[in-house]
Amino acid sequence: MTWQEFKQNYLVRFWAPLPAVLAAGVLSAYYFGITGTFWAVTGEFTRWGGHLLQFAGLHPENWGYFKTIGLAGTPLDRIDGMMILGMFAGCLSAALWANNVKLRLPQHRIRIVQAVAGGMIAGFGARLAMGCNLAAFFTGIPQFSLHAWFFALATAAGSWFGARFTMLPVFRIPVKLQKVSAAQPLTQYPDHAARRFRYGMWVFVAFALWALAQTFNAPKLGLAALFGLAFGLIIERAQVCFTSAFRDLWLTGRTQMAKAIIIGMAVSTIGVYSYVQLGVPAKIMWMGPNAAIGGLLFGFGIVLAGGCETGWMYRAVEGQVHYWWVGFGNIIGATVLAAVWDDIAPALATSYPKTNLLEVFGPQGGLIVTYLLLAAAMLAVLAWEKRFFARKAARDNAAQEAA
Repeated sequence: MTWQEFKQNYLVRFWAPLPAVLAAGVLSAYYFGITGTFWAVTGEFTRWGGHLLQFAGLHPENWGYFKTIGLAGTPLDRIDGMMILGMFAGCLSAALWANNVKLRLPQHRIRIVQAVAGGMIAGFGARLAMGCNLAAFFTGIPQFSLHAWFFALATAAGSWFGARFTMLPVFRIPVKLQKVSAAQPLTQYPDHAARRFRYGMWVFVAFALWALAQTFNAPKLGLAALFGLAFGLIIERAQVCFTSAFRDLWLTGRTQMAKAIIIGMAVSTIGVYSYVQLGVPAKIMWMGPNAAIGGLLFGFGIVLAGGCETGWMYRAVEGQVHYWWVGFGNIIGATVLAAVWDDIAPALATSYPKTNLLEVFGPQGGLIVTYLLLAAAMLAVLAWEKRFFARKAARDNAAQEAA
């Protein structure tokens, strides 16, 4: 394979979802085993909100939530912070390779309202449940935490309500039609694309070298940055977005991303299980009402906003301003949750047990139960897909007969 063929096939064109998500599942398992933590982003975004409050003269480090997740240092001192910086660098590199960076403004003010409100609701819900689409799906479920299953089911329900809500007339933007005399040809600038590709290579190589240099002083921090770089490349090139996985399921019957995510979790599960058996402690969270309530809010919020934690990150660096607002709202919502945590945590979260399926059913039993639940989730998706298109075909036939 020549360099030009490799460039077009793997650096410029979008990647197929299934192999990309499988790669993310494998990497997330290795990330857990090497760093001792899980692939997640909203916890670190909450810390960023805490730092902004500190800059404003407040003392959120005294809040119970930040005592739980930690607020010491800066993103450069934390594994999660370095990983997220790597994700942004990976997203930007991949977007530049494909000449996919362009400033795109929201089409209507209502979209900004959706972005901020949905981001806030999703951020609040994710932190209430101590997880997001990554911390619950790609890491909570493979780490055998029962709370992640309740969060996942509630997220699916919340996304259904969100999909119906966003179909209301208030969210339908009027389309302005413009009369033209002929089709406008597509304008391509090869020199511009080549220059963008070089910029992407500079970003990728510079960050990779910087991350490698960090491994000499702080191995886990440097490796976290490299993992983040890989995660960023994957989610941008494959356009991995949990919002589209849920929203498309309900509105169009498309299940490709949903099935890929389930298979990715199955791949990650066996890797995490191996590390747990070697003594790496899994991250288990409270199995309380917070998991269900947080999941409902998260699912509703990501559909209202139009992007989840992974989705808004890569779309933001692509220049889609809408998702800058989503990220802004996400940080606000997560920080608000941290502010009220001490008041609501005993009733919703901390009074409840942290249930580990490996402890409840034993090591082998917990693994089997997890795979049975993943199989049930896949069957449910397949059944919904069949039902959706059967109903669609029946409606189409009825419409043809009526005509």
